[in-house]
Amino acid sequence: MSVLIGVDPHKRSHQAVAVDRDERRLAELNVRAAKDQTQRLLAWAAQFPDRRWAIESAAGLGYLLSQQLVAAGEEVLDVPATLAARVRVLGSGRSQKNDPNDAFSTAIAALRQRGLRQVRADDHRAILRMLATRHHDLGALRTQAACRLHASLAALIPGGFSGRLSAKRAGSLLRGIRPTEGVTAERKAQASELVADLRRLDAAIAATRKRIEVAVAASKTSVTDVYGVGPVVAAIVVGHAGDVRRFFASYNGTAPLEASSGPRKRHRLNPRGNRQLNHAIHMAAVTQIRNDTPGRAYYERKIAEGKTKKEALRALKRRISDAVYRQLLVDADR
Repeated sequence: MSVLIGVDPHKRSHQAVAVDRDERRLAELNVRAAKDQTQRLLAWAAQFPDRRWAIESAAGLGYLLSQQLVAAGEEVLDVPATLAARVRVLGSGRSQKNDPNDAFSTAIAALRQRGLRQVRADDHRAILRMLATRHHDLGALRTQAACRLHASLAALIPGGFSGRLSAKRAGSLLRGIRPTEGVTAERKAQASELVADLRRLDAAIAATRKRIEVAVAASKTSVTDVYGVGPVVAAIVVGHAGDVRRFFASYNGTAPLEASSGPRKRHRLNPRGNRQLNHAIHMAAVTQIRNDTPGRAYYERKIAEGKTKKEALRALKRRISDAVYRQLLVDADR
């Protein structure tokens, strides 16, 4: 008898419920999140030799446990939290939210749903994803620091400062300010601290970019063969793409959504999908438009056909998505 074990993971504990093909509860266990969590779960699950695991949010709170089970040779499925919640609510007509019911709903969702992602042991894609996320977060922090520094300079210098603000330029401006009273002195002090933050973030971004270059080269991906796809874009694409054989254009948000009504056929912008991937393809498209490339010729041809600039850009992004998809398939077949 095949048994599916649903797991509702938490920071401090994990709830497991075993069900059979008829969706009957067979057993359940709650284990403390600790070093021996995997050993305790496997010892309990030994009563079900023919088993699979279904973990809610295996890329979130269930990440470590799912990776430990995969390393132990277990088959693990990733169940989205929204899918498990839908099964719980529709199955009873009310939420009845508690850990055993959550784990049971996770198992039922895995029994009923086809095509769930099977958890694999981490490889170079996990490294690229972490580096891409780190680069993105550092860029957001730098933007925040720069905006605050702009505001501080506007309160110290008539007209403030226009354009991209560098730490060197801001430091030079601050050195020319001679406070005559306490308020100005404190504003200058805080602006100096923001300049120091900017320098630290610039150094961290540069260091992360170098690590990305090394990691992309080590991955031997051919995605960089597409014009406009540099190391950072490649890290985002390879790190977030996953199994590209399924729905790459839909997943990255470059496939338009149909918005037809009656005989009128039309499509609209797709706001869904992985926005990191969409941003990476957007950067590649902008790079192609800025330079003398076939992508730029395609973009200009679309405008000549009557498309708006945004529509032409979206068409180019879909074209780049297809090119990236082909390279990812080449990498997957190696």
